[in-house]
Amino acid sequence: MGDPAPLTPAHRRRVVATIVDWYGTNARNLPWRRPEVTPWQVMISEFMLQQTPVERVRQPWQSWVDRWPSPAALASASTADAVRAWGRLGYPRRAIRLQQAARMITAEHGGRVPDRREDLLRLPGVGAYTAAAILAFAYGRRQVVLDTNVRRVLARIAGGQAAAAAVPNVAETIRAEQFLPRDAGRAARWAVASMEFGALVCTARSPNCANCPVATLCRWRRAGSPSLAGDRRPGQRYAGTDRQCRGALLAVLRAHDGAVPMSDLQACWPDEAQRDRALASLVADGLAVRLPGRNYALPA
Repeated sequence: MGDPAPLTPAHRRRVVATIVDWYGTNARNLPWRRPEVTPWQVMISEFMLQQTPVERVRQPWQSWVDRWPSPAALASASTADAVRAWGRLGYPRRAIRLQQAARMITAEHGGRVPDRREDLLRLPGVGAYTAAAILAFAYGRRQVVLDTNVRRVLARIAGGQAAAAAVPNVAETIRAEQFLPRDAGRAARWAVASMEFGALVCTARSPNCANCPVATLCRWRRAGSPSLAGDRRPGQRYAGTDRQCRGALLAVLRAHDGAVPMSDLQACWPDEAQRDRALASLVADGLAVRLPGRNYALPA
């Protein structure tokens, strides 16, 4: 069965107004949402928040904006410092991409984060979602910002489904555009409000439907909240994976200012085949360099 008929414009406006009002009194005090933040600081937050919980980002974000308050500051730093400062946020290639983007912004945009979508999409590490988020949250532009939380909120309210599709599709974008207010400022407010609503109320595993301000407007709730258990996706295994091996090796590299002997890397991960495979992938990703004598180091 396909999606039900689209909600009426009046229904959509009520949903938007209610969630925006809810956000006004329930939003978390996140530092990158404060009025005084710069587009560069917003961009740092968007890179860090990719596949990473908010609470893990707070302190690293503050450290980065204090240390590198502008794209030019990060552009002039060593790559090793950027990788080291990324710490244990995970997916450390984001640090490399963010520095590459900072260098491009410095060289081609006068040190100012671009405010045109096509310019943002040319930056390393910036895809369609990140470009839309920067335009909405840094520049107050009217953009469809579809993260996992927003996709789930709209799937339930408008589609009557417990979860969004595994992969974003055109139909979701069309649906999201139907909810987007015409006024740019209100559209940006809706973008962050719907995201926060999905993170705090309309959650994946334990939605707080009893206290949901749009429960009476939600097709999924009206249908009795079907198939929630069946829509839960199994978590990814981490222990013993190449990803864990990469993280352990990178932690050793971050702890040294220079060359790291193979003996130190062997001590942190004894499986030779997996260790060599992980080291090769770190080198390929620009997160490590191989030195003479089977030593390794962070990139200069």
